Amino acid sequence: MPLHTGKGRSAGTAISDILDYVENPGKTDGGRLITSYQCDSRIADAEFLFAKRQYIAKTGRHRGADDVLAYQIRQSFVPGEITPEEANRLGYDLAMRFTKGKHAFIVCTHIDKAHIHNHIIWNSTTLDCSRKFRNFWGSTKAVRRLNDTICIENGYSIVENPKRRGKSYDKWLGDKPPCHRDRLRMAIDAALEKKPHDLEALLALLREAGIEVSPRGKSIRLKAPGGKKFIRLDADSMGEGYSVDALMEVLSGKRTHVPCQKNIRQPDCSKVDLLVDIQAKLQAGKGAGYARWASVFNLKQMAQTLNYLTEHGILDYADLTARADEATSRYNSLSGQIKAAEQRMAEIAVLKTHIINYSKTREVYVAYRKAGYSKKFRAEHESEILLHQAAKKYFDGLGLKKLPTVKSLQAEYAALLAEKKSAYADYRKTRDEMRELLTVRANVDRLMGYEEQQQAAEATRQEDER
Repeated sequence: MPLHTGKGRSAGTAISDILDYVENPGKTDGGRLITSYQCDSRIADAEFLFAKRQYIAKTGRHRGADDVLAYQIRQSFVPGEITPEEANRLGYDLAMRFTKGKHAFIVCTHIDKAHIHNHIIWNSTTLDCSRKFRNFWGSTKAVRRLNDTICIENGYSIVENPKRRGKSYDKWLGDKPPCHRDRLRMAIDAALEKKPHDLEALLALLREAGIEVSPRGKSIRLKAPGGKKFIRLDADSMGEGYSVDALMEVLSGKRTHVPCQKNIRQPDCSKVDLLVDIQAKLQAGKGAGYARWASVFNLKQMAQTLNYLTEHGILDYADLTARADEATSRYNSLSGQIKAAEQRMAEIAVLKTHIINYSKTREVYVAYRKAGYSKKFRAEHESEILLHQAAKKYFDGLGLKKLPTVKSLQAEYAALLAEKKSAYADYRKTRDEMRELLTVRANVDRLMGYEEQQQAAEATRQEDER
């Protein structure tokens, strides 16, 4: 979602308004669930404005009132499925991968609703102040695909059947005719089924199907009946598998053509699920139909639990407990290692930003001091002065006598990033192993009655304490 200045607002007010909302301490656990990249969340509005002024000074381009100041993504998760910290991490990953690290951004995780959700705000101006992010056709789908990929990689749910304008996805898709590009792809798929021997034969089949073919230079352009403009036959315009080179490989037999499909992957489910407490569900209002389904479900999970124990050679309960405890300990250790690296990386990013801001605004602040701290001078250079003062305050808070070089910080950041990436593979594997072992142990506890024994022992202990 693009953020414009709007009526009756300055650029600074527009950015401050949206940042004040997303950074609300009441929604972000007192600001704990706010992370940023290449900016300080406390003065991000001033940093965003300063970058835009640098862009205008460097390029000479100024769009005026219709300029896009920033962009926002809202990312929501299924209630009860994810922790706030994990949601914030996924939001940071989404922002980093979508902007490719070229834009400063802030990720604010809100926990005031039943569903945990992220507000991701990124500066439209790049970090080097040479370009701006421009929304492109299909950007919403690109964000959704990237978000689905990240959620699937981390084992979280995705929207399997997106709804639009209150209709089910299947009904909406049925009512809406295929777009121009889809019609071209369908025509190419149908033509390839007839086994043309070369590209000219393929184009001839397309012409027979009513497709206009217009070569221009080295490129080939197509237009379906009723289409408003020609579309180039390349991967950028038509998608992977529909470029001239890809089609030539298909015609020569070096490649198998796969028609474009709109399938959404589903996250891999755990092999073993927890048994359902049927009595508790019945007491909560579930009916006989639910009880029948739950009975069948529990039987399947019992079988899967026994299969897991057999496949992994777990012959007694003590061995199962030891493995579950070991996996939990290893998971906590890797999690702590990654969090420590992420915390230090965040500190480096903030420190680096302040050092750069301090260097860029030093001359302005010296001039401000020589002007006797003039109010007029401050009004003309407010964003630069605020950035300089914030940087100085940050350095004083850290007790820095000598500032580290940006090069050394970048080297340390790169080393931490490499360490984090190498640890993540073990982290995900250990997390999945821990979840399975804990699920299997919980099922065994319920099957063997250990759960009731533990509850009874805990009740007795609490009674003795009284």
